[in-house]
Amino acid sequence: MTLRYGAGEVDAVLFDLDDVLVPFHTPSLWQWAWHPQGPLLGERRVRAAVRRSLKLWDRRRWQGLTGRAPPADLPAFREHLAHTLWAISGHPLPVPETDAVVRRILRPAGEVERYPDVAPALARLAGQGVRVGIVTPLPAESARWLLHRTGLDGDILLGTGDPDGPTVPDRAAFRSAAERLGAPPERVAFVGDLFWSDVRAAARAGLAAVLLDRHEGWPKVQAGRMITLDALETTLAEGRAASGEEEADGS
Repeated sequence: MTLRYGAGEVDAVLFDLDDVLVPFHTPSLWQWAWHPQGPLLGERRVRAAVRRSLKLWDRRRWQGLTGRAPPADLPAFREHLAHTLWAISGHPLPVPETDAVVRRILRPAGEVERYPDVAPALARLAGQGVRVGIVTPLPAESARWLLHRTGLDGDILLGTGDPDGPTVPDRAAFRSAAERLGAPPERVAFVGDLFWSDVRAAARAGLAAVLLDRHEGWPKVQAGRMITLDALETTLAEGRAASGEEEADGS
C-alpha cells in the first residue's frame, strides 16, 4: 500500500530522530545534564535558548551543505550542543563542565521522555504497509541508546552522524536511506524538524519533505508544516513542500 503525497504517492517515510521521534532539546534533559540537583532552570528560558540555537544549527548545516562552510560533522554537532548550553546559561562555561554536560546529553540516564503522537503514527503507517526508516546527526551509540530507551526499533536506523558513510543533510545520505527502504527518492517522504538543513535538503535530494515544528521555531512557514505527527497524513496529502518567509538563502 502507499501513502498519498499531493497527486502522487509515497511508499516509505524517513524520519529524523531527535526532536521528531524522540524528545531531545527538552528543559528536563538540559536540567538533568547540567543541574540535576538544582537550581531549577526556567522552562521559558530553556525553550527560547533552544529555538535560537536550533536556528543557528540549521544555518550551519545548510552552509556546510552548500559549500559556504565545512560539512557539519560530529565535532560540529558537539559544538552546537555546547553553544546551546551557553545560551541556556547566558555565558560560556569552563571547558571541563561543558564537555561533561555534552557527554550526558548524548547518553541520558533515567527516564527518557516520549512523544505521545509517535507510537500511533508509526502504527498507522505500519497498518498501511508503509516502510519506515530513521536518520540522525547523532552518533550511532547515542541514537541506538535513545531508540532502546524509548522502545523504538533500532533496526530501522539507516544513518547516523558517525563518519563511516554519507551523513544527512548530504544528498547521498538521503538517497542511500531511500535505497535501503527499497524505494526511489521521489517515493520517499522525509519528516524533519529543521527548515533548511532537513526539509529543504531532503527536497534537494528528490524526497517529498515536510516540517515537524515541535519547537515552533518556524511559524512563518506556510505549507508542509505541522506541529504534531497526528497531522502527518493530512500534511503529506496536501502535497506542497514547506515554504515560508525565512531567510532567502538560509544564511
